[in-house]
Amino acid sequence: MRIFDTHAHLLDEQFDADREVLVASLSDAGIAHVMEACCDEAGIDRTVAFVQRVPFLYGSAGVHPHSADEFTPETLDHIRAALTHERMVAIGEIGLDYHYDFSPRDVQRDCFDAQLALAAELKRSVIIHDREAHGDCMDMLRRYRGRLSGVMHCFSASYEIAKECIDLGLFIAFGGALTFKNAVNQWEIASKLPLDRLLIETDCPYMTPVPLRGTRNDPTKIRYTLEKLAALRGTDPETLSETLYHNSFRAFGIEEDQ
Repeated sequence: MRIFDTHAHLLDEQFDADREVLVASLSDAGIAHVMEACCDEAGIDRTVAFVQRVPFLYGSAGVHPHSADEFTPETLDHIRAALTHERMVAIGEIGLDYHYDFSPRDVQRDCFDAQLALAAELKRSVIIHDREAHGDCMDMLRRYRGRLSGVMHCFSASYEIAKECIDLGLFIAFGGALTFKNAVNQWEIASKLPLDRLLIETDCPYMTPVPLRGTRNDPTKIRYTLEKLAALRGTDPETLSETLYHNSFRAFGIEEDQ
């Protein structure tokens, strides 16, 4: 079985004590590749160094809405430079978060738009965070119709929005929340969307799936999300994992390994 965890934060401080041991163990757990998602400018250079050192990692560079008030024109140059490095393949994690509002909403939108414009210019995939901001997020994505590719991370909107995201050129990623007992809406969406547009992710160290909620998440725990999605799709985890593996390369515009 080959699994591509399409969204992780292995550079999070929660992994400081055992990061190297964990990374060394991933291949034995069937984790073939991991996308290390950057969230702020301070993390860009660390992400570049990390993915250059670990051959099965890919990385992104971008500013999360929580850090939007730190975004400057120079930040955009920093992202552009990071994407010249091998295995730095996406702009993210970017988007809007109206749940916490750690940055003012107009500042979030300006930060998001600047990074979407850079992605369109460079023809790079995006990793999009949308929490309780579906209307504004979709309005902004529509402006880039025909110029978008990438992933709707930790998808939590409606089936109708999911279909429109696919029409805009995006893939839909599900994480540990898919295993939660109250995830009825996500179950319906995951069961109905085109299989060739689905991905799985951990968002580790967060969003640990059932039955391990309350513990630190990591890529080895993605199998619980895979098993839940396979049950929803009426297939087996081994067959599904291979399909999702191929989807992941297409989502990020990466030439697939053999």
